[in-house]
Amino acid sequence: MFIDIACSQKKKYNQNAYGDYFASNRFPNMNRVVAVLSDGLGSGIKANILACMTSTMLLKFMESHFDIEKSCEIIMNSLPVCKVRGISYSTFSAIDCYDDGNAKIVEEGNPDFIWIRNGEVLKPEYQSIQSKDFKNRKMKVYNIQLEKYDRIIFCSDGATQVAMGSKRYPLGLERSGLIKIILNKLEQEPEISSKNLSEYLVKQIELIAPNKELKDDTSILSIYCRDPRESLIFTGPPFHGEKDNYYAKTFMEFKGKKAISGGTTANIISRELNIPVIAKLSMNSGKLPGLSEMAGVDLVTEGILTLTKTLEYLESGNTEENAAKTLMDFLLDSDVINFLVGAQMNKAHYDPNLPIEIEIRKNIIKKIAKVLEEKYLKKVNVQFV
Repeated sequence: MFIDIACSQKKKYNQNAYGDYFASNRFPNMNRVVAVLSDGLGSGIKANILACMTSTMLLKFMESHFDIEKSCEIIMNSLPVCKVRGISYSTFSAIDCYDDGNAKIVEEGNPDFIWIRNGEVLKPEYQSIQSKDFKNRKMKVYNIQLEKYDRIIFCSDGATQVAMGSKRYPLGLERSGLIKIILNKLEQEPEISSKNLSEYLVKQIELIAPNKELKDDTSILSIYCRDPRESLIFTGPPFHGEKDNYYAKTFMEFKGKKAISGGTTANIISRELNIPVIAKLSMNSGKLPGLSEMAGVDLVTEGILTLTKTLEYLESGNTEENAAKTLMDFLLDSDVINFLVGAQMNKAHYDPNLPIEIEIRKNIIKKIAKVLEEKYLKKVNVQFV
């Protein structure tokens, strides 16, 4: 089972910084993912710093296998109190989850999380832990067993309190109103990804706000338990040319989505399996080579230039409509990404007319793998052949 996790956020109207902060990490070798959503007091830079501090500290505790319950209790007792409002400087929700569904959730101050299974909202039992130092701080600890297709939704109170005081929502949207929006969307799109669901919910909350102006920072953290979506990207000619046929068959027999990145690689597979490669027109006036087509393959792109630009897009988030954007979308639509990287050197890599920042294929793939794991929480396997 794959734990699909994503967070979408929107700043308070007229603010330059997020007052909520999301942090997470995935441990592929342990089949484990940890995540924290913190809501800093107030808004703007001060709230951002407070939420960031809370999330980062808690994530570090969890990553080091320090008991999540004990970690959260330390944080709860350590957070200072605002002298003006007399409340904690930040609140948080945290989850430590394994691919077998075993999960521990801890909340302090944030709205109760929403757990959905087969269109029904579950009401799990929890242990309440009172802060030893602060009477108004109480932590909820849940030990739950997730099943395939379950959904977990965390949010900051900007989501549940949106439009508070309005005629339609005198008490705000509230948790019950958010649940209705979630269930309606899941009825329409039962297999919607965590990313798309969290983005949709934030957008709906913004539409509810008077004049679409959010009065508080709003965050939605979505978790979806499902079968992993696997993909295989074959790039570069194998070091031992006599094994071309073996690797071509291995690639074509892969059960998930398949992509080829490199003209030489595409030609090898075309030659060995007698499948023609059909070139398509460039997507962006020649800045990058365009896409090609091959029967049984989901995506065929040029190699080094496209991979280098894809890495840039993954790191920055800024894109253009071209082959690299298409390859980036292909990668982000996958959960488990396998790279089959040919180790034979290609003289074209050292063409002095190519941009100086272009590196050899191995280093580019290693960097792509790193950003996919660290920034996008993907599971990545790289095999050099």
